[in-house]
Amino acid sequence: MTGSATVRDVARDLMREFGLTTIFGNPGSTEVAFLAGWPDDFRYVLGLQESVVVAMADGYAQASGEAVLVNLHSAGGVGHALGSIFTAYRNRTPMVVVAGQQARPLLTGEPFLGATDAPEFPRPYVKWSSEPACAANVPAALARAYHMATQPPCGPAFLSVPADDWDVPAAPVRPRPRVAGYGPDPDALAELAAALDESRRPALVVGAAVDEDGAVGDAVALAERTRAAVWASPMSPRCSFPEDHRLFAGFLQPEQQSIAAALAGYDFVVVLGAPVFTYHVFRGRADGPLPRTYLVSDDPDVLARAEYGRGVLSTLRLAIRQLAETVRPAERPAPAALVRPPAPAETRPVTAAYVLHAVSETLPAAGIVVEEAPSHRNELHDFLPIRARGGGFFTMASGALGYGVAAAVGVAMAQPSRPVVAVLGDGAAMYGIQALWTAVRENTSVTFVILDNSGYAAVQLLADAAGSGKMPGVELGGIDFASVAAGLGCPARLVEDPQELRPALIQAMSTPGPMLLHVKVDPTRHPLY
Repeated sequence: MTGSATVRDVARDLMREFGLTTIFGNPGSTEVAFLAGWPDDFRYVLGLQESVVVAMADGYAQASGEAVLVNLHSAGGVGHALGSIFTAYRNRTPMVVVAGQQARPLLTGEPFLGATDAPEFPRPYVKWSSEPACAANVPAALARAYHMATQPPCGPAFLSVPADDWDVPAAPVRPRPRVAGYGPDPDALAELAAALDESRRPALVVGAAVDEDGAVGDAVALAERTRAAVWASPMSPRCSFPEDHRLFAGFLQPEQQSIAAALAGYDFVVVLGAPVFTYHVFRGRADGPLPRTYLVSDDPDVLARAEYGRGVLSTLRLAIRQLAETVRPAERPAPAALVRPPAPAETRPVTAAYVLHAVSETLPAAGIVVEEAPSHRNELHDFLPIRARGGGFFTMASGALGYGVAAAVGVAMAQPSRPVVAVLGDGAAMYGIQALWTAVRENTSVTFVILDNSGYAAVQLLADAAGSGKMPGVELGGIDFASVAAGLGCPARLVEDPQELRPALIQAMSTPGPMLLHVKVDPTRHPLY
């Protein structure tokens, strides 16, 4: 690096060192200086709207296990992206967001496209946020953003950079490697292991952090050694235990009384990488105390806000491995296996359950499922079990729609050798449908399956459960998804005959590039929880 190096030069060298050479963005005038003289070893992935850009990057980071850089436009562009930044925060996605800002000499005068108090805009849904005091500080701030984003618990970090900063001379910044995970306190782990040894009917509850830390195989080993039943935590955005395993017990619902009933038969519960617990609806407090509980988490905030249970602070892979090595092999009988419902009947219109069962039967062993169909989540659990032992399922932890279409594109870019199927509700799909254009441009092999029940069924289901009566704003219907996809360059077809479904899925999954299947499903509603 010579003395004439600019902020742009130093920042790009850091991005190379950190592996941030695939950038997701939607450019504007305040990003021109950042993008000038674009290097050949960098990849720019264009999205047609900022929320789509962030969701694509979210899927890419989740599927690759590495950090990702997003470049957004000043103020309005960041505003468009905030819903997806909220999701990335809830998903604990290692993401560095670099946003443009107007030139420094203009900032005192409320310039056109200027961001007022830019670092405050994305808070509180970023781990760290800054607009450096001077241009020379930008590279060091970029390095700090990377380390904040990638330290457990991971999450987005935000950096606002005035447009004229990039051409200012700058000194090199020495890159540091990503910070590794950390292990549990030995005494706390020994206490947990002793309690697990003494229990007669233990259960494990696994959350997204298990899969994020590459510890699914370790969780399987721990469950098999202890003969514990394994539940998935409420609203988990990842699959952290293979759902066809004999010890898998099912999914906890995001409601207190339901969780208490599900766990009532156990005398000891170990929650791994999830809160205790995530709730969506309130129907009253649990009648009695829950079993004795330990909570292992890499997030001090999760441990602090837990209503009960003993906390152990650790990244998940180290904690689970050490726990599996410490506990004695159990001689207790294994819990009863989960009984799944029978295969759904063939009807016309087809049911969502029938479609999900067909996806399960045709999905290759290495396949990945990206889901954003909230009103069909229970049917997905019943009929589309995720069998992968790592990185086989992705959805949003936030509940904010707009994740699925775009995230599936990012997942396919990160895992090009694995077929990706996106299971989407019709309402959710319209929040990020622009991502089909990028799917075509990047030639991603994604099968988009849209379950069209003609409405925002999840909202109506919650209204039905609350006795709210007639609800406005929940009816859709009439959206021609095949035509919309074709207009964005994505091959598509309407599937209404159940006999056509499996051949269409097989063809879509085996053909390179994206394909959208618009499947009209029975709008009959089923309870969410």
